Amino acid sequence: MTDLMQTDDTKTREKKVAFLTATEGVEGVELTEPWAALEQAGARPELLSTKKGEVQLVRHLEPTETRTVDRVVGDASVDEFDALVLPGGVANPDALRMDASAVEFVKAFVASGKPVAAICHAGWMLAEAGVVEGRRVTSWPSVQTDLRNAGAEWVDEQVVTDGNLITSRKPADIPDFNNALLEALAHGPAGTSS
Repeated sequence: MTDLMQTDDTKTREKKVAFLTATEGVEGVELTEPWAALEQAGARPELLSTKKGEVQLVRHLEPTETRTVDRVVGDASVDEFDALVLPGGVANPDALRMDASAVEFVKAFVASGKPVAAICHAGWMLAEAGVVEGRRVTSWPSVQTDLRNAGAEWVDEQVVTDGNLITSRKPADIPDFNNALLEALAHGPAGTSS
């Protein structure tokens, strides 16, 4: 297991990871499985959304469980976090990309150089934030045209790491997605690789 505790001269602090979602249509396993992997590795996830209250998780389009929002994205700062995770689901990133504070948060996070991990339909947020031009990425197949139109090189691979961007296609890719995220958190993002 990758240990994500960071030691400096005076203290040990756990890595803090933002999960950004809309309030509905979040593909459950794309939030819960990376969340659990990060907690197991010693990180502290925090759920950000566009509104206070609950986030509705789904399995495909069927509602499953809810999760409590920790904070509204407009009240959060990139400086507080070590990484960002963008879960998919069809409705989630489609609604999220209509929120200006969410789009700006993603744009600033990518610019910070810290790891940003997006899975499935979450590639829409990367395209909306204008951060994929010249980058190699993957996503759910129906998002590829949007990513290409935003200037990305789209490939059909389980996980793609390009600088600080980590992207995956679907729930079946979560083990590789989690490994790439944990590696980036522990050692910093690699160069361009797949």
